[in-house]
Amino acid sequence: MRSLGRSQCRLTNPQTMGGENSAPSPFALFLAALGTCAGYYVLSFCRQRGIPTKDIRLIQSTEKNPTTKLVAKIKVDIQLPAGFPEKYRAAMIKAADQCAVKKHLQHPPAVEIVTSLANEISQ
Repeated sequence: MRSLGRSQCRLTNPQTMGGENSAPSPFALFLAALGTCAGYYVLSFCRQRGIPTKDIRLIQSTEKNPTTKLVAKIKVDIQLPAGFPEKYRAAMIKAADQCAVKKHLQHPPAVEIVTSLANEISQ
């Protein structure tokens, strides 16, 4: 279990990496954070305008760099139902672009990994 504030989330790695494959991997959770964040802004946009959300879907896909095997592109496809107001399509993308996870990916923070003993105060 990993603590996420007051919530907990069970995580594991795939069996090929020594995990149980019984819950999302840490990387899957990372990707889900982006999709969920974009979805929150899409939902908020629609609610503010009284637009039904029942048939709106967000489909997220990734493309890997064949050399590094790292994710090179993450695509979030906001699938809109037939009859969705055309005047809101571009604004829907702008709303999803407000996602804080996306912004952090575009301007990544420095990541520092340290060690400490349980009785030491981390600096």
